[in-house]
This record gives sequence, C-alpha cells and structure tokens, in this order.
Amino acid sequence: MEHNRIAIIDLGTNTFNLLITEVKPDGTYSILLESKNPAKLGKGGIHKSTITPEAMGRGLEALKSHLITISEFQVESIFCFATSAIRSADNGQEFVKTVKDELGLTISIIQGDEEAQTIFDGVRQVFPMDEDYILIMDIGGGSIEFIIANRFGVAWKHSFEIGVARLLEQFEPSDPIDESEVKAIQKHLKKELDPLFEAIKDFPIQKLVGSSGSFDTLAAILAKKFFPLLDITKLTSLFLDDKRLMTVHKELMDSTSDERKVMPGMIPHRVDSIVPASIIVKFIIDELKVKEVWQCSFALKEGAVLQIISNQL
Repeated sequence: MEHNRIAIIDLGTNTFNLLITEVKPDGTYSILLESKNPAKLGKGGIHKSTITPEAMGRGLEALKSHLITISEFQVESIFCFATSAIRSADNGQEFVKTVKDELGLTISIIQGDEEAQTIFDGVRQVFPMDEDYILIMDIGGGSIEFIIANRFGVAWKHSFEIGVARLLEQFEPSDPIDESEVKAIQKHLKKELDPLFEAIKDFPIQKLVGSSGSFDTLAAILAKKFFPLLDITKLTSLFLDDKRLMTVHKELMDSTSDERKVMPGMIPHRVDSIVPASIIVKFIIDELKVKEVWQCSFALKEGAVLQIISNQL
C-alpha cells in the first residue's frame, strides 16, 4: 500500500468533525489536519426524533465547508460516519440521501455499540492501559458512550441516548442553571444509567478517561486557568485534577451564557452544552467514586482510521 490520504468525517449531533490523515505503507498514519464545524444537527428536533429543515441546511453547509478543506489535500477516499442524531431521527435516511444526491458523499450510520467500539479503538492508540479496568466516556450531543476496558480489550460497552443536546431540550435549564434543575438532571441520569452501575459491580474502575468535544472543552478551560502556558493541542491526554475540575465545574454552574462565552478555553459552540456535560462528569465521579480523571483527545474518528487501515492491510 502506497502512502494514501484518508479523510474521516464524523457527523455528530452537535459537531461535524473532520480528520485528514496520511497512511504510511507500514499501516501507521499521521494526522495532517483536524477541523470541527458546529452543525448542531440535533437542534430543535432531537426530542421529536427528527432533523429540522434548518438543521439539514446547517448539516449540508458544514459538509460543503469540510469538502472545500479536503479538496486542498489530494485525498483518495472520504469516509463519513453518522451517530446518534441521524441514527435516531425518523428522517435520518432522508438526510443521508440528500447528502448523497447533492454532495456525492456516502454516509454510514453506525449503531451505538459500534460507536463505542470505535471510540475505544481511538483512545487505546494514545492512552496507556494495563490489567486494571478503566471507564472510557464519550459525551456527545445525542448519546453518551461508556466503555469499560483494559489492555486486553473491551469488557463492557453501552451507548445511552442521553447526550447533552437531548438534556438541554428536555430540561431547558435557566441561565445560570438552577440547583433544582441540576438535581432533576442528576435524577434522570441515575435512572437512565442503571446498566452502567450494574456493570461496574463486575468490572470495578478507578480511572475515568473522557474523549471528545465536551471533555476537550473542560480540559481547555482547566488548562487555561491553571496552566496558562500549556498548549494542550500538542497533548493527546491531560490529567484533570479533581479539585481543579470541581473549581471549573462550580464556575460553569454559577455562570451565565454570556459569562461562559468569554471564559478562556471555551469553545464558542459549547457555551450551552458544557453545563450538562459538566453535570454528567461530576455525577459519574461522585457515583462511581472515581479516583483519577483524564481527558483523551483521540476518539471516534481516530478509531475509524485505525479500523479502515486494518481492513486495508
């Protein structure tokens, strides 16, 4: 296999992520470019199991913008993966067809289980694992994937349809969020996440590893606050000290949307979704008595590259 360039587009509920890689003859790869576009595909319709016409428009524009970027890189193949928003929408197939007709892109809709496996394949490339089980958590807009794994592979995995876009539409929190709303979200999580609590009895964990946008944002805010000279884009993982993480959490809970907009490290399109994301993280830490929390910058799209290369070799 000669050097070839692969583009991956991960069509998330909030964000369409682009990864352009160059695959070397030995099956390793290097990342040439990463880019994100806040398509907000779930906005306005996720609770009605639909993609609104406005969201479809945003989705198409996001893909067009990614295609312009891809066109500068002599890419040989483009792989598109869709997750929770498209998976659970009654008109998800209509969006897939529109994209095929208008842009010539084929979208594979992956199920929650496969999504969890692909996230693990991303994380394991850069996060060292031993015999001890760790809990990998990927907070998306539509779903949250939990994976219990060690260096031998995945012991348990599950995708829960309780992503941050769903929580925002379901609970419509005040600005800043009210303590009673936080409690209502926690109560909902406790009920929905019962299968996770059962699994933890069989596979006890000490470490939580968070991948994807919500964790990247929490890590960026924490780093800007406590390590202002650190460039976290150069790191594949960051240890999130418990006390520091709770300081950030409290600030997020006490802040208005306008205050969050100007927080150093904040990613603009996560100003609202970071609030439920932080509630989820704190809930998991408290409920499972997690000892260590890490952020990992590799997730679904890096896992997809690894799977594609393995299939090509």
